[in-house]
Amino acid sequence: MKYRLAALLTLLLAGAALAPLTAAARGSGAGSVAARAPTVRLGQAGVGEILADGSGHTLYMFTRDRHDKDSCARLSGCLEAWPALSTTRKPVAGAGVRASLLGTIELRGRVRQVTYAGHPLYSYALESLRKSTFNIGAYEYGGEWLALGADGKPVD
Repeated sequence: MKYRLAALLTLLLAGAALAPLTAAARGSGAGSVAARAPTVRLGQAGVGEILADGSGHTLYMFTRDRHDKDSCARLSGCLEAWPALSTTRKPVAGAGVRASLLGTIELRGRVRQVTYAGHPLYSYALESLRKSTFNIGAYEYGGEWLALGADGKPVD
């Protein structure tokens, strides 16, 4: 248990340091806004078909969020570890994604966070592999981080 806590703390500290760089590189973080509209698509992963960004990285929902409400933004360090999929444009529905379930909510100022079936969407700052499912079910910031299927329901 002590090892798990120490490893988690190390990961969180590393994530806080690297999150702005990782998010900016992918154009999906709260601190950086994608120059073009983000694409949300369906990707095949070990757990089935799940939502992914245009680069194939898994998109997550946070169980502490409410319909069209981001609670991660109110938690210190949360958006650094789990950057919001943000944009100033209308998101694009890629293959397998229902455009009618895509939306946005105001994150801050003119920045908007992409939602799917009312779930605000996030990436994981230290996730560099496409189709990664390692962080599905992670419990951080008082809630669980889950992937979503095309129907907008959690996939576990």
